[in-house]
Amino acid sequence: QVQLVESGGGLVQAGGSLRLSCAASGRTFSRYAMGWFRQAPGKEREFVAAINWSGKVYYADSVLGRFTISRDNAESTVYLQMNSLKPEDTALYYCAQYSGTAYYTGARLDYWGQGTQVTVSS
Repeated sequence: QVQLVESGGGLVQAGGSLRLSCAASGRTFSRYAMGWFRQAPGKEREFVAAINWSGKVYYADSVLGRFTISRDNAESTVYLQMNSLKPEDTALYYCAQYSGTAYYTGARLDYWGQGTQVTVSS
């Protein structure tokens, strides 16, 4: 059974930084692409960033240049470093594991974490 456990969320002022972590267990972490998503109140869940098994990364336009996704296969953990945070980044952030090694638009997601709240005050 795969488990994804997010941590690192919190309350931060605009312009600040947070680093989210997602610890995975249950299957060989290095074989799967990983992603971060977010959902703000009243809005649909949206893609934030993804990282292939090889380390190739992808970002939503809204976070490009501010967020960095990375992975530590030895620790089975994926990270999301968030800098220059804006109030519009306020959301519940989820980590997810893809069914294969690579991210692409429409790639299937097999597992989700329960989310960690990020709140950015103005």
